[in-house]
Amino acid sequence: MIAESHGRTARHAMPRQFVRYLVVGVANTALSFLVYRLLLIAGTPYAVAAPVAFLAGAVNGYVFNRRWTYAAPDCTRARVLYFLFAALGAAATSGLVMLVVRTAGVGRGEAYLVAVPPVTVATFLANRIWTFSDRSG
Repeated sequence: MIAESHGRTARHAMPRQFVRYLVVGVANTALSFLVYRLLLIAGTPYAVAAPVAFLAGAVNGYVFNRRWTYAAPDCTRARVLYFLFAALGAAATSGLVMLVVRTAGVGRGEAYLVAVPPVTVATFLANRIWTFSDRSG
């Protein structure tokens, strides 16, 4: 009975966690864009500014998702997995954008809007299942 009750609680937590994950994602995007713009203003080459800005958003995402979205302990394994999934998500987004542009004949902006939702769901689930699960400690 306890395991069944815990399973129901865990299932009910997923929608709340997903909404929190989305809120953190919006904050990450805003922070990344701000860092990118500030670095450009400071004269940093865009090819350097872009990954530094992405990293700033990823660090913010790790801290807030770990603490607020998943309420999980901090550990090396979680840090490594979170940044691995962030990098894989960035690569998957790029790949999907290229695929959609080349195969569906839509614009680059529209292709990005098509690519982001499935990658967001995939990274949320990966982090929920592997990064911040009970076995992550």
